[in-house]
Amino acid sequence: MAKTKPGKKDLDSYTIKGTNKVVRPGDCVLMRPSDSDKPPYVARVEKIEADHRNNVKVRVRWYYRPEESIGGRRQFHGAKELFLSDHYDVQSAHTIEGKCIVHSFKNYTKLENVGAEDYFCRFEYKAATGGFTPDRVAVYCKCEMPYNPDDLMVQCEGCKDWFHPSCMGMTIEEAKKLDHFLCFDCSSDDDAKRTLNAFPVSPSVEAKLETKRRKR
Repeated sequence: MAKTKPGKKDLDSYTIKGTNKVVRPGDCVLMRPSDSDKPPYVARVEKIEADHRNNVKVRVRWYYRPEESIGGRRQFHGAKELFLSDHYDVQSAHTIEGKCIVHSFKNYTKLENVGAEDYFCRFEYKAATGGFTPDRVAVYCKCEMPYNPDDLMVQCEGCKDWFHPSCMGMTIEEAKKLDHFLCFDCSSDDDAKRTLNAFPVSPSVEAKLETKRRKR
């Protein structure tokens, strides 16, 4: 019969030092970096345990920011985008600064306002190889880029594709005033169905929703 390590016990929760916020396994947290100039790290708590001296440790699965990945940040990555990595670690619970919410991509696009604690994830990331799951995503607009939820886009009533106002020669203010919109192809009586191409190494093929320009 397997025995647990002497003096170690699993905990159901941990209260962040100096706050009344309670962290439980499955919650996402902000963790203090060693370099104070960097933003806090984001992780998902997998397990909480205490030793015989009541030192609390958390086993975490790290989220990576785009700039921390091998490929770096790209044009279509959102300001609050994270990748769920296969990198696990054990950290002192004292390094937890606060809680946050990592939404699915679809749920993030439905938020009326994006708060400081809101992030989203649409990829899993292999830290050793730089690989993503899924490794292809739908692209939109004539620039053929994946959807960045921070950018306003308008939908063509003809082909149903989505477009950046700047790619259509419009300002964001002009796009917000539109009652109807037809892209260049559809306004030229080209009603042929357009197929979405695939963009390598990034986002999931999820239905895109018209969103307001995000507040940060």
